[in-house]
Amino acid sequence: MIPRIVLAFSLFALTNVAIASSAQRIVDLTAADGTNLKATYFPAAKPGPGVLLLHQCNRQRKVWDALAEQLAASGIHVLTVDYRGFGESGGDRFEKLAPDAARAQVAKRPADIDVAFAYLLAQPGVSHDLIGAGGASCGVHNSVQLARRHPEVKSLALLSGSTDFSGRQFLRESSKLPVFYAVADDDEFKPTVREIEWLYYLTASPEKHLAHYTTGGHGADIFPAHPELPKMIVDWYVATLLKTPGKAPASSEEATIPEEVKVLDQIDQPGGAAKVAQTLDQARQHNPGALLFPEDVVNLMGYDHLQSGDIKGAIKILKLNVASFPNSANAYDSLSDALLADGQRDLARQNAKRALELLASDTIDPEERRKGIRESAEQKLKQLEESPK
Repeated sequence: MIPRIVLAFSLFALTNVAIASSAQRIVDLTAADGTNLKATYFPAAKPGPGVLLLHQCNRQRKVWDALAEQLAASGIHVLTVDYRGFGESGGDRFEKLAPDAARAQVAKRPADIDVAFAYLLAQPGVSHDLIGAGGASCGVHNSVQLARRHPEVKSLALLSGSTDFSGRQFLRESSKLPVFYAVADDDEFKPTVREIEWLYYLTASPEKHLAHYTTGGHGADIFPAHPELPKMIVDWYVATLLKTPGKAPASSEEATIPEEVKVLDQIDQPGGAAKVAQTLDQARQHNPGALLFPEDVVNLMGYDHLQSGDIKGAIKILKLNVASFPNSANAYDSLSDALLADGQRDLARQNAKRALELLASDTIDPEERRKGIRESAEQKLKQLEESPK
């Protein structure tokens, strides 16, 4: 099953309207296709940096209100925006869209975010070369990609999320970009904890910090459980954008990173899957049940490489996942996707069939997940039967 799609985007125009209060303004941004994007602007009392906050995909922009008010009081101008299909923005409700329509809507998101970014830069007193971005969950990827597109972004704060291969490469290469991370172990989305640890580990900048909690939930949901976290984020932006641009607050200790996170980073590198496969073979000579990495994160990684055009690399990564988790129907189905993309029809068919065979005895995965894997495998088999070689 394809878990993450990153597509191209088009250009948009913007407009704005009325003021809601003296402390903040409700803003209407208009996309080129006429879709209304609702936003809130929190002006600071004097000229200074700006921050664009991007919400998680199970919430909307108002989760940032309290943090935005604190940032504005500290001298930083803030804009929050609802993605199309969320909150008060126009567009079909995202949670009700069929998969293809959802992917089409996600494809428009980067350009929508650029509309919001342009509005923030256009506000009086906002320093154009000192901008921060913050995101939770899917907002992590959106923030990283915003920084890729716009060098004006000089600081990031990322909660409970991931980014794709291009985003990871950007963080690996951005040695002067301060990044703050936060995550909680009880996150409702299981891969998130390792993904945040991984992003922290691969971030090239020495100006980085990881706030790792035992409890708190997902994204901005952590704020009520840990009221000190918003203050930490405010301090982060004040330091990296206002007081000592490019320099983060001193950290008392470096985050401890599990070995499997380091293995993930090795797999993501050229030739890394083959090296880890050798390490796995050696480990299993002593312990047949040895595991070196989490299945779900490597599955996502494989699709990231596939979507970036690295089909051969994706196949190697997903073959490694099958070798490590030979009883996983999803691992075989994902490998079948990569093989099909590479034109290896017979092997794609074999792996799709193997996925269906394993589903028959699968008592661990929830029914909804089993249904998704079954539909994915059956669709490929039907495609292989109907389409010419």
